[in-house]
Amino acid sequence: MKLSNQSHQPLAEIVQGTIKKTGSGAGFLIPHAELGTPRGPEIALNRYDLGDAQTGDEVLVRVAKGQLGSDGKRRGRVVEILQRATRTFVGSYFESGGQGWVQIVGTAFNTPISVGDPGAKGAQPNDSVVLEMLRFPSHADSGEAVVTHVLGPRGAVGVDALAIIHEFGLPDEFPPEVLEESRQQAVAFDEHHLADRLDLTDATIVTIDPVDARDFDDAISLSRSDDGHWHLGVHIADVAHFVPLGSALDKEARRRGTSVYLPDRVLPMLPEVLSNGLASLQQGRIRFTRSALMEFTADGVFVHAEFARSAIKVTRRFAYEQVMPLVQDHGRPHKTVSREVRELLGRMYELAMILRARRFAAGSLELNLPEVKIDFDAHGKVCGAHVAPHDASHEIIEEFMLAANQAVAGALADCGIPFLRRVHANPDRTKLEAFAEFVKSLGYPLYRFQSRHELQELLNRVTDTPHHRAVNYALLRSLKQAEYSPERLGHYALAIENYCHFTSPIRRYPDLTIHRLLDAVAARRSARPATIAVPGEVELIVLGRHCSQTERRAEQAERELAKVKLLTFMAGHVGEEFEALITGVQEFGFFCQVVDIPAEGLVHVSSLANDYYYLDSAIHALIGRRSGREFRLGAPVRVIVARVDVDRRQLDFRLANVKSPTRSKPTKPTVASGKARKASSAVPPPGSPKPAKKRGKLKKRNRGEKKN
Repeated sequence: MKLSNQSHQPLAEIVQGTIKKTGSGAGFLIPHAELGTPRGPEIALNRYDLGDAQTGDEVLVRVAKGQLGSDGKRRGRVVEILQRATRTFVGSYFESGGQGWVQIVGTAFNTPISVGDPGAKGAQPNDSVVLEMLRFPSHADSGEAVVTHVLGPRGAVGVDALAIIHEFGLPDEFPPEVLEESRQQAVAFDEHHLADRLDLTDATIVTIDPVDARDFDDAISLSRSDDGHWHLGVHIADVAHFVPLGSALDKEARRRGTSVYLPDRVLPMLPEVLSNGLASLQQGRIRFTRSALMEFTADGVFVHAEFARSAIKVTRRFAYEQVMPLVQDHGRPHKTVSREVRELLGRMYELAMILRARRFAAGSLELNLPEVKIDFDAHGKVCGAHVAPHDASHEIIEEFMLAANQAVAGALADCGIPFLRRVHANPDRTKLEAFAEFVKSLGYPLYRFQSRHELQELLNRVTDTPHHRAVNYALLRSLKQAEYSPERLGHYALAIENYCHFTSPIRRYPDLTIHRLLDAVAARRSARPATIAVPGEVELIVLGRHCSQTERRAEQAERELAKVKLLTFMAGHVGEEFEALITGVQEFGFFCQVVDIPAEGLVHVSSLANDYYYLDSAIHALIGRRSGREFRLGAPVRVIVARVDVDRRQLDFRLANVKSPTRSKPTKPTVASGKARKASSAVPPPGSPKPAKKRGKLKKRNRGEKKN
């Protein structure tokens, strides 16, 4: 598309941004935010003004000044597509009328796409295939594509993961030159050649990780001096030692941006010879590290920090589940855990709780967002799911990682070195006001909604209540996303000015950049010439945007595959009855989550018999006009699995002990409107102060430093 300069057109402006389509075929433009300026308001686009633009495309939109829609939003028209988000899609292959067709997964494309003659690439009906779009569909054109890969029969073990990998364009196999460099690093590694490294191989050092962890990039040491001060060592795998700047390994790690942790596999940022070998802090093996050596007063006040190239040998590896029993019984002898290690764990718990209390006193926020884990049987099929536990052992590591990240960022800032910060901008006042109105309607008045202390008190109050999930997700939707940027925006949720990611260089490229800059810190502190080039602000802006995008792509892929696997599991339970909780209420029905399995779906209003239901938004309830029956946010219900559509990512329930409504023209669940159809999903939006226009998200809960 090209810009038109016809003189008869009304005065207009051109806005650049990203497209987001809705289930009805219309969409809106999210304008780009320029450095130092706020993002402009969204621009509405009807289906005829979208052309063939799709969600995620970078476009130019012509906005006629003074033209507003009935919703008060500015209206526009796509005049040029600058960059496609992707040309690769995944779907189910079928044949009709002597032609091959593919129904693309999800709800972005409502009609099948023609892929030419049947049997291309050996595709068989009901196969999951990858296609490349030759001509995108629009309101006037059905589009055309070509099959590039056949993944296998829909529903076969592993095919869903391959589909997600292709759908999100995730890098899988490493190029040969990258693998060769990693092998060369393995040959050159000499654990006994410590050179100028600080030798900590005799220190008592432990790692604490999930029981199924694939790599170990952080370890902890802790002691107390005679003056009562704490001396905390956070030792992080020295990935920079194996990945020289500008090498093939470095370029590939930068391209990937992050490791991707799918439910049944990992797509690592670095080849496994490094990520699961030389750089992994394995028990009993000498490993090279970067150590943040921090001192705190007895009551947890930060004194100072030093940073060193070091070498460690982990004394003991622990899974989270093993730690608290040892802490609680630290005075008792143990058959396999030495006294020194048990005393270390006790000290770690004590300091972590001191730091945690100080952090919340300073205004830090912590949302309780559960992490869903998929359970597999011996054949790799889904056999269930559960919410991963989160206890004080996780909090120990969270606090120490946060402390190390903050200490490193503070040192870089003090030295005047530009670096890739982890920033979390302040939320919009209007969104917090809407959140305050929402929680007030639930019976939780929030008088000072801009106070982080009061927000955290609210989160504490709703813990273990029916409103817990809805309130946490509504607050999440009210906050901005954390991202990587050199701008001094601070970190709102953590209530600190200087923050970066330093503690996970095996799986995050931003952390690797921070490790390299620590040499510049050492040089400036000693007034020596720096041996590493410090990146400029423009370079960091570009890198920050890339790393933020790859991080979000990874999170979306992880959520989507978890959703697909849950839906696949629920497809085997159609007609079965479950206990559930109502997690969101809209005019077209209510969403609910099964209690025993964290799967969520929609009870459509059309399935509620013998009454007409209306939405009372003030109390977040659907109410029957005749019966007065209420379906209120947070209430328990018994539901039956009515329909599962894995391809469209949709799960429908109906109430137990309720007959289907009798109508002259029966209505299928979730097809009453385009908006309602799009909303039906395995992971619906929570109850929130704004109408749910898109599916909600399953948010992982990892270590605090990982989610921040």
